[in-house]
Amino acid sequence: MRALEGKRVVLTGSRKIEEISALIEKQGGISVQRPIQETKKCSVQELEPNIRRVIEDGTDWAVFTTGIGSAVLFDAAEQLNLQQAFIEALIKARIAVRGYKTAQIMKKYGIEPAVIDDDGTNDGLLRALEPFSFDQQNIYLQLHGEPVPKLVQWFEERNADVFQVLPYQTVVPDLNVVYQLIEEIINGTVDVVAFTASPQVRVLFKTAEKLAVLPQMIEAFQEKVVAAAVGKVTGSELTERGVQRVIVPEHERMGAMIVAIAAHYKKINV
Repeated sequence: MRALEGKRVVLTGSRKIEEISALIEKQGGISVQRPIQETKKCSVQELEPNIRRVIEDGTDWAVFTTGIGSAVLFDAAEQLNLQQAFIEALIKARIAVRGYKTAQIMKKYGIEPAVIDDDGTNDGLLRALEPFSFDQQNIYLQLHGEPVPKLVQWFEERNADVFQVLPYQTVVPDLNVVYQLIEEIINGTVDVVAFTASPQVRVLFKTAEKLAVLPQMIEAFQEKVVAAAVGKVTGSELTERGVQRVIVPEHERMGAMIVAIAAHYKKINV
């Protein structure tokens, strides 16, 4: 018997959904598509003032928190014929990055980070920044889809001037899909919920809280529905909300997550 035979595996993201569904079905599972979050990139015109600000005024620090957000900025700069000037301005600054994908983007453009987090999380990034002084320093802070007050507050408490940039936003395509998924989890009509980004966790749990069914949903995750996360950051979003059983692959890849889910069922079916 294949490891996921008959198991209903929910995918909560909208990226690579067909590819991941094929992996689930190969293991005998049933792919249940419930996209509750998608990424909406800002237009080049919207990003132009943010890019020109660095080129014209410079910055002491540039902090990049996601690979996709960094890529959107560099792509927009290229379309504006400003990419080389943008890179040159960043090379003059100190660079801090969160996550291996973000570090890869910097490497692509020949930018050497002064600071790299140790675990892919915001807390890891702040730990790495702790030895530095930010008194009266200008911070160009690329955020990941939504405001992150904790990061902004950390710099402001150290007397820094923070300029926030959101190259993309996370949005909920259809709130009815979120309602449907919450009902399926509580009723146990799905077996696994696979989260491919941390905003999906926040959307699901905040909506369950508004519906006054959060305790029932957490209980369902403990007893009958398995939670899986693509990586440590997404996994920590679940554990911080009281989900004790979370499957997280060693390598942050969607395919690796499906393999880890299959390994979980192989182990308990032995």
